[in-house]
Amino acid sequence: MLKTIAVLIGMALVSLLPLPAVGGEDAAEGGPEVRNGIDVLAAEDFAALAGARVGLITNHTGVDRRGRSTIRLLHDARNVTLVAVFSPEHGLEGKLDVEHIADSEDRRTGVRVLSLYGETRTPTPEMLRGIDTLVFDIQDIGTRFYTYISTMGNAMQAAAANDIRFVVLDRPNPIGGVATAGPVLDDDKRSFVGHHTIAVRHGMTVAELARMFQAELVPALELGIVPLGNWRRAMLFDETGLEWVNPSPNMRSLDAALLYPGIGLLETTNLSVGRGTATPFELLGAPWLDGERLAARIEALRIPGIRVRAVRFTPESSKFAGEQCSGIRFEIGDRRAFQPLALGFAIARELRLAYAETWDIDPYLRLLGNGDTFAAIERGDPRVSIQSAYAEGLAEFRARRESFLLYR
Repeated sequence: MLKTIAVLIGMALVSLLPLPAVGGEDAAEGGPEVRNGIDVLAAEDFAALAGARVGLITNHTGVDRRGRSTIRLLHDARNVTLVAVFSPEHGLEGKLDVEHIADSEDRRTGVRVLSLYGETRTPTPEMLRGIDTLVFDIQDIGTRFYTYISTMGNAMQAAAANDIRFVVLDRPNPIGGVATAGPVLDDDKRSFVGHHTIAVRHGMTVAELARMFQAELVPALELGIVPLGNWRRAMLFDETGLEWVNPSPNMRSLDAALLYPGIGLLETTNLSVGRGTATPFELLGAPWLDGERLAARIEALRIPGIRVRAVRFTPESSKFAGEQCSGIRFEIGDRRAFQPLALGFAIARELRLAYAETWDIDPYLRLLGNGDTFAAIERGDPRVSIQSAYAEGLAEFRARRESFLLYR
């Protein structure tokens, strides 16, 4: 009964906040400008946080339309006390690609920065001392295994356990809020790269995900949302008028983000996905691969919106550093028609058929997170059978997500 009441209260808190304006032209075509949650919050004189003692979960992507950091804005707000900052994977400045990140201090404000990618990935009671509201403001990229949403989910659970309110400052899904694709995570395969049972390409903003996480995982949490202004689901990031900030060291463009749901799945295997080059996730290869053959096989499939050509490249760091790789380069011609999971599964199937003894398929399951789909690829099943392996779960996910969507 108490949990039911808490859910109703949490949803009421969300519904009391103003919903974004919708309709009109894209911002890039002269329509109303898209505003991030931090822009909406600042325009309302931080009313949603009035009197709060805040712990801010953010990184370098937490900026307003003018490039001012959310840290600085909350620190300087007359009616908000910024107690601490929490940083995710890659650190506060988004430049680190290491396994362990230490605590630090924000050099501009002097506020302590507590790492959620170090000794712990969940805020501890000691970290939360003196905080009554956790605020989340980080740019996601719309893929299940990108860890920022896991950091959010972990922090939501910690907030509920410590009777702390949780507020999400929303940001666009850069690869759009319409398309959903790929298998849903098996319940027994949850991890830091799979926080909840959602599709690989989930088509939701972080605030919409927070609503789902609250209802399905932490119903006792008091959740607040500061929504986007003037964002529409069909928008890709280049249509928002917002400046692209690399969300992580290797996520350097909208094309890389669009490729990531399919190509990112492959990087746990013995392949390079272009880390250590100028165009991560726009390349794939290995010293043992025949790029000419693979390019011809994938091109023959005529996957919508994408061209594939053979290439040779030598990563300067990361996997196969200093070794020449034979592989393929991806060129997106139509971002809306392109289906990254179709591309990724087509490549996985070809690798399984042509390099069964060389391509190490076992680590592929780690990010894929779906046993039936993995088994279909391992058998070398036709693409239609691979899609059938997760079709029912994807349909169920699409139905589940509907009640948590905030925008048209």
